[in-house]
Amino acid sequence: MSVKRKLPYLLLLLVMPILGLFYTILNESPRKAEQIPLPIDHDIPFIVAFVVPYIFWYVFIFGYLVYFCFKDTDVYVRTLITIVIGELICFIIYFFFQTTVPRPTVEGSGAFVMLVKYIYAHDRPVNCFPSIHVLTTYAIMLASFHIKKMHKLNKYFIHIMGSLIILSTIFIKQHVVLDMVASMFLVAFIYSTVFAIVRMRSDAKENIGAY
Repeated sequence: MSVKRKLPYLLLLLVMPILGLFYTILNESPRKAEQIPLPIDHDIPFIVAFVVPYIFWYVFIFGYLVYFCFKDTDVYVRTLITIVIGELICFIIYFFFQTTVPRPTVEGSGAFVMLVKYIYAHDRPVNCFPSIHVLTTYAIMLASFHIKKMHKLNKYFIHIMGSLIILSTIFIKQHVVLDMVASMFLVAFIYSTVFAIVRMRSDAKENIGAY
């Protein structure tokens, strides 16, 4: 389809900056935050190089949502609905149960160190449980299974880069393991529910049309 025919669907992406505004409000609101690390979190090293996939998340999410829109509009809409519902649930959790992650002292120089310092300076160590980085990334990874005729290299890239983005949240100490696990369970539940509802409605229309 042409860009003109896809434009109304692409305009749905305007919901993303609106969600970002809610995130910023909750990120700046001074509330008591709890820590929920597991013993394994203390053994996970701080690796500044993982800041690269962490930042690449912005390109990854918007890039593949646009790609899905042109490749399969139904999958695109369902994925966007999953992300919106997931983020709204996260915001509710952030408001009632705010968590934080202790950050290490970042020393030294170099591009990776500067990028980590930039993130730390512009994103307070709250709004952690569940992780929106993980939630949105995992939604894209799940949706890719429903895109037909996708090149194998493209599918491999989605899952390799998606995995690196998810791991990056742990390795640059933006999140703990429970943040990651909670996000993956949450998006899997929402994703399967949204697709099941759409499938039921589609089957119902087909049955009505058969009469």
